[in-house]
Amino acid sequence: MIRDFVETDLSAEEIGDLLTMTGFELEEITEEEGEPVLDVNIMANRGDGASVFGMARELLAKHPAAKPTELYKKSLNRHPASDVSAPDAASKTSVTLETPNCTRYACRIFEDVENGESPEWLQKRLRQIGQRPISLLVDLTNYVMMEQGQPLHAFDMDKLSEGRIVVKQAKDGDPFTTLDDAEHKLTADNMMICDGSGPVAVAGVMGGLETEVSATTKNCLLESAHFVNTSVRKTRKQLNLFTEASYRFERHVDPEGVVAALNRFAELYAECTGKSHVPGVVDVYPIKPTSARVTVRMDRANRILGMDVPLQDATAYLTRLGYEVTSEGSTITAQIPSWRIDVVQEEDLIEEIGRVHGFDKIPSRLPEGQTDIGGMVNQEKFTNHLHEEALRCGLDQMLSHSMRGKHPLDTDKPAIELRTPHSPEIAFLRTSLLPCLADAAVKNGGKNLHLYEYGHVFDAEKESINIALLVTGVNQSEHWGHKASSTADFYTAKGLVERLAESGNVSISVSPDSADTRLHPTRQASVLTSAGPAGVIGEIHPDIADQLGFTEPVIVAELDLEQLYSVSADHREPRSISRNPSIRRDIAFVIDKSTPYSDVQAVIEKAGGPVLEKNWLFDTYDGRGIEPGQHSLAVALQLRKVGENFTDEEANQVRDSIVSELEAIGAKLR
Repeated sequence: MIRDFVETDLSAEEIGDLLTMTGFELEEITEEEGEPVLDVNIMANRGDGASVFGMARELLAKHPAAKPTELYKKSLNRHPASDVSAPDAASKTSVTLETPNCTRYACRIFEDVENGESPEWLQKRLRQIGQRPISLLVDLTNYVMMEQGQPLHAFDMDKLSEGRIVVKQAKDGDPFTTLDDAEHKLTADNMMICDGSGPVAVAGVMGGLETEVSATTKNCLLESAHFVNTSVRKTRKQLNLFTEASYRFERHVDPEGVVAALNRFAELYAECTGKSHVPGVVDVYPIKPTSARVTVRMDRANRILGMDVPLQDATAYLTRLGYEVTSEGSTITAQIPSWRIDVVQEEDLIEEIGRVHGFDKIPSRLPEGQTDIGGMVNQEKFTNHLHEEALRCGLDQMLSHSMRGKHPLDTDKPAIELRTPHSPEIAFLRTSLLPCLADAAVKNGGKNLHLYEYGHVFDAEKESINIALLVTGVNQSEHWGHKASSTADFYTAKGLVERLAESGNVSISVSPDSADTRLHPTRQASVLTSAGPAGVIGEIHPDIADQLGFTEPVIVAELDLEQLYSVSADHREPRSISRNPSIRRDIAFVIDKSTPYSDVQAVIEKAGGPVLEKNWLFDTYDGRGIEPGQHSLAVALQLRKVGENFTDEEANQVRDSIVSELEAIGAKLR
C-alpha cells in the first residue's frame, strides 16, 4: 500500500532500512500473496506512524528522491469533499457530546447500502495485513483505518434508537455486549457511544453486537471521532479488550483527520458500488486545539547532535515532515502539526532534524576531558569490604525480594503496605532481613547453614541498608581430615559481627541490654557504636523457631550498614611489621559473671598499650573452688616490640600492669 502514496524504485528491504533510521524499526519482511509486507514497530508516542499514509510521510522526508503520488497529495487536503456543510445528513441524525473525553465526533449517512462481499483487490489488501475480510462496509472501515490511521465504525442506522448519537460516560454496573459476543460490566470510567436508549459501542475500542451492520443492513451511519487517548487506554485495560482501533486511539489520532477519513470511505464506497452518500457531514467539534510553535537554535542543535546540519537542510526536513517552518538568522520556528502531540520543546525538534538527517552521519570522536580513577569509593567501598569479609568467613550470600508478607521475625516497627499488592505474600515492604534468611534456611533443610544478605529495609520513617547473617548447625562440616567442629552458638555470630566490623574499620561493643522479643531472652545482645545502637545478635526465640520449622537453635544478627559507615574511620593507621619475635604471657583471674567480657577486654587493651599485639580468652571455669556467681577466665597476652626483643622482666611488667588494672574492676588473680 505504501507505493500507492510514494513513487520510488527502492526495494522493500531498502524502504525498511530507511524507516528504521527514522525511528520506526523494521521487525521483519514477509511475502503475502506475492507481495512483500513490512512489519514495523510503532513507538507508544508516535500514533501518526500507525498508518500507511504516516509511513509514506516518513519515507518522503528521509528520501527526497522519492515522489508523492496524487493519492498522497489528496490526503494532505483534510476536506476534499464539497458537501461537508450540506444540511441533508443533519436532518436525519444528531450528535451530542456529554463528556470531555470526546473532543470531536463526525458521521456520514449512507442509504440503501450494499453490504455484500468486497472486491477482490480490497480483500487481498486486508489479507496481506492480517485482516479477515467480512463485508464491504466493515472491510472499508478497516482499510481506511490502515491507510489513513483514523478508526471508523459502521452502525446499522435502523437499529439506533431515535436515530441519534450521544457520547457520554457509562453508569456503574450497566451490562454491555460487544461485537465479539462478550458481556461486560461497565463503570463510570468507560466512555460509551449511545443512541436514544442506551450504549451501542465502547468508544474507541469496539462496537456493540445489537447495532452491527449485516447483509440485511439498509441504512448505515458511519462514525469517525477523536477521543482522549488516556480514556481509551483505561477502558481497554479495564474491559480486557484489544483492537486495532484502540491501538491507534491510545497512541493519539489526528483530530484534523476525522472528516478526511469519512470522505475517503465515501470515495472508496462509490468506486465499489457506484452509489453515493447522503450529502453533508454531521461534525461536532466544540474546541479546536491550538497549534503550538517551537523554536530551535541551530547552533545548539549542532552541539547536541554532535554534527553540523545546514540551516537549509534542517528547514527542508521539518517541512517534509509536515511542519510549517519560518527561519530568522540561525533560528527555526516550527508550527507543530496536529498529529504530533509528542513534540513540545526544542529538544524534540532537534531529534526530528537529527533522525531525518541521519544519526549514522554523526562523526566518531574519542572522548574528551578528564576521567576519574575507577574503583569503588565511600559507602560502596565500605559495603564491599563487609561483603568480602562475609565470604571469607564462609558465609553464603543470598538475595531475596524486598516485598513480603507478615512474618514472626518482622521488627516491631509498622510495615509499609503496598497500595495494590498482587498477593498477601508480597503485600508489605520488609522491615528486616531476618525473615528472608529464615525462610531461605527452612527451604534449604534448616541445618548446617551459614547465610548472609545485605539489602534495603523499610519503615514508616526511613529506608536503610542492612546486613544480616544466619548460622545453624556445625561451624565446619565433617571432613576426612578433621571431625565436625563445634555447634554454632551466640558467640559464633558475635565473632562474625566483630570480623565484619573490623573489616570496615568500625569500633563496636556488644551489650547484653537487648530486649528483642524475636530472640531468646538470655541469648541476645545489642551491637553498639559511638553513634548509638547499630544492630542485634541472638538466637531466634525457641517458640518462633518451632513455628518456622527449625529443629535446632538458629543464631542470627542484623546490622545497620549506614550506621556502621557513619562511624567508620576514613583510613587505617599503618603499623610497622616487627622482625622481632613475640612473647606470650597468660593470666587467670576470678571475676563476677555480671561483668561483661567487653569491659574486661577494654581494660586489658588499655593497660597493655601498644606492645600488646593481641589477646584472647582461651579458657573459662566455674566449678569447685569458685564462689557462686563468679567464674575464672584465662586470657593469653601476645606482646611484641618493634626493633628489639622483649626481655622476660619487661613482659612481666606489662602483665603485672594489666593485672593491676583488672583488680580495679573486681578481678582476683588466681
